[in-house]
Amino acid sequence: MIIPQLSITIVVDNQAGDGLRAEHGLSLWIDAGDTKILFDTGQGAALADNAGKLGIGLERADILVLSHGHYDHTGGVPLVLKSSRKAKVYCHAGVVQPRYSMRNGTAKAIRMPSDSMAALDKLPEENLHWTSRARLIARGIGLTGPIPRETSFEDPGGPFFLDRQGRRADPIDDDLALWMTTGRGLVVCVGCCHAGIVNTLTHVFRLSGTNRLRAVIGGFHLLDAGTERLEQTIAALRSFTPELVVPCHCTGEKATKMLTAALGGRVVPGRAGAEYTF
Repeated sequence: MIIPQLSITIVVDNQAGDGLRAEHGLSLWIDAGDTKILFDTGQGAALADNAGKLGIGLERADILVLSHGHYDHTGGVPLVLKSSRKAKVYCHAGVVQPRYSMRNGTAKAIRMPSDSMAALDKLPEENLHWTSRARLIARGIGLTGPIPRETSFEDPGGPFFLDRQGRRADPIDDDLALWMTTGRGLVVCVGCCHAGIVNTLTHVFRLSGTNRLRAVIGGFHLLDAGTERLEQTIAALRSFTPELVVPCHCTGEKATKMLTAALGGRVVPGRAGAEYTF
C-alpha cells in the first residue's frame, strides 16, 4: 500500500525555529491522510508549547509510537493520552525498565518518567500494543520491532546501563523505527537509532521489500561516535542513495557536518517547526 500524500512535522528537537521551544528530545507529527501518528513525545514541556503554536491538535492522534524508553522521548505521554482518548500506543515492553547513563563514575537515571508509566497503565487493554516483532500499524506504515545488530562498527551510542552500579550494560533492545511507503520510496522515522542507523535501515529494507530510500528523519545518536564509525556509517548511507536525510536531536554537530560534506544538499538538519511533505 502506497501512501499518496504524507507530511512530517518536527514538533520537538534540540534546535527550534523562531518562536518555538528547543528541548533535548524528539517528537514528530506524521499526517498520513486518514492516519495521524505522534512518534515520540520529547520530555513534555516543549511538546505542549510547540504543538499549540504549530496548530497541531494532539487530540487528533490516532497512534502514539514510542521508539524506546528514555525520558527525552516519553515525557509527554500523559499529555498525549489525556488529549486523545482514542490513541493506540505501540512500544516494546522494555520501555518501562530502569535505565541509567554513566558519566565520570556518576549514574544518571534516564528511564521513562513515572507519570508516563502510570498513564500507560491506565490505558484500556485494547489501546496498548506491546511490540516484540515487526508489524504493520496502518496501511503502508510499519514498525520494525527489535532491530538485529549486524554491523561490526555500530553500538548503542553511549555508556548505558540497567543498574546504577554500571554492571549490566543496556543494549537498548526496545529501540524501534517507523517506516512508510510512498510512490518514490520509503520514509523512515527514527528516535535515537540506538540499534545503529545502518542496522535500522537494512532491517527496514528487508521488512518492506524495497531498498529505495526517499527520506530518513530523526536522531542518529552519533554524538559520541568516533571517526571510524562515522566514516563507515556515512559510506553505508551514501550507498543507500537517500533523497533526503534530516539529522535531529542526538546526531551531533560533527556527524551532521560530515554527513553534509558527503551527501551535500540531501542533508537538511532538523529543527522544531520544520515540515516535510512527500
